Amino acid sequence: MSRQVTAPGRAREYETIYILRPDIDADGAERIGSRLAEVVGRESGRLTKVETWGRRRLAYDIAKHRRGVYVYLKYLGGGKVVSEIERNLRLFDGVLKYQTVLVRNDVEAQDVTIADDDVKFERLELTPLEDDRDDSRERQLGLIEPERRMDRSSEAAPPELDEAEETETEGAADEEES
Repeated sequence: MSRQVTAPGRAREYETIYILRPDIDADGAERIGSRLAEVVGRESGRLTKVETWGRRRLAYDIAKHRRGVYVYLKYLGGGKVVSEIERNLRLFDGVLKYQTVLVRNDVEAQDVTIADDDVKFERLELTPLEDDRDDSRERQLGLIEPERRMDRSSEAAPPELDEAEETETEGAADEEES
């Protein structure tokens, strides 16, 4: 089995997307981000881009969660960087899932320009998690009628009739009496 070795001064470019629990606090997310930045630096890699995509709906439930906080990393390095990042992601309880993809195989590491703002982990400021009811696709398209809630006032009072219906029912009642 042969292993591909990159030349000195060259690296591979990877993307990792990881999904955090939707109820994670800002400190927990920051702790994970700083740990990953430390791992990339320790394994002689370079972060090139970090984006926080925020809380989004998952394609399917993961560990009974319908939503998750997505974070995107792009970095340069070798296979050791990837294995160490994935090992650290497995260790954190706040991480639901992750995936790493090789973007380019042979990149000149010195030619890549990186802006300081692109590699900062933003502080995660999320609104409190609500118990929002996710509508099915059928309900969104209007194929299923929405559920109607009965008000207490409508339960106590009988439905109101039109004036025409009232006169008809009164007339029918008068005929029955005679």
